[in-house]
Amino acid sequence: MTKITPQTRHRVTASLRHLGSIAWLVLATTVPVEAQQYPSRPIRFVVPFPPGTTTDVVARIVALRVGDRLGQPIVVDNRSGASGTIGVETVARAAPDGYTWGLGTTTTHALALILNPKLGYDPVRDFAPVALLGDSPYFLTVNPALPASNVREFIAHARANPGKLLYASVGNFSVGHLSGELLKKAAGIDMVHVPYKGSNLALIDLLAGRIHLNISTIAASLPHVRAGKLRALAVTSQQRVAALPQVPTIAESGFPGYQASLWVGVFVPARTPGAVGARINREINATLGSAELRDALAEQAFEPGTGTPDAFAKLIREDTARWRKVISDAGLKPE
Repeated sequence: MTKITPQTRHRVTASLRHLGSIAWLVLATTVPVEAQQYPSRPIRFVVPFPPGTTTDVVARIVALRVGDRLGQPIVVDNRSGASGTIGVETVARAAPDGYTWGLGTTTTHALALILNPKLGYDPVRDFAPVALLGDSPYFLTVNPALPASNVREFIAHARANPGKLLYASVGNFSVGHLSGELLKKAAGIDMVHVPYKGSNLALIDLLAGRIHLNISTIAASLPHVRAGKLRALAVTSQQRVAALPQVPTIAESGFPGYQASLWVGVFVPARTPGAVGARINREINATLGSAELRDALAEQAFEPGTGTPDAFAKLIREDTARWRKVISDAGLKPE
């Protein structure tokens, strides 16, 4: 048996330490190099809503311009169904390599788990928030025949007619529905919710006077407001929107703190390298900062927003807690 001398043992230990240092150095430099080389092939962008919707149009506008910056095409893949949860689950199961992005919204990431404890994905555990694209506020619109030209007059009319006014949204537990519940509590009024399967169907009934109030995304209502066929009483966001700057917010109309909108953002599967996520965030933020893109999104009545992944994650946590409270206060029970 060969005898190991103290000198030999010292040399072996020193060599192992040296190899360990080299391995650490290689590991430490892998992520930045990976981020620099990313992307080397086309990227799939899963949009969990049908083509032509506001979220789909926003995704395509952003994908085209961010793809130019990254030097690779970003291919939009519409996977609609179940209020967006089918497409989002597809992203959760994708390889965490940065080549599958997902479009997420208030509905898919702040409301979905509240409404369905058996959801096929965990909005927090299964995703890494990458970039907030912005939000799509809601309009409170009425038929011009209703005796209300502003929010205060509408509230007075509602209080004089408890339980008689019908307000529409695109479905139970949609952001539009919950925005109405938030207004009912804030103003102390009693309205009846009428869920529709799409904004166009609600608009048809509102134009005909069969319902009294519609709470929907601005893009759907805007052409009718501009044509004078509907009256916009207020916008649900914290600030007025560029599409109709003369329309006040609900907060300005006597209800400080009121805010509701459908935010839209980009997610990647959990465990995607942080440097890759940071690169995506950087390119999306740079794109959203361009005047050309902001003008294109303004045509969709979409308010762009930028920020860090951490700030986006914080928004999701806060929105989840806020909507959970609204649902509880209204005594709503998921079906």
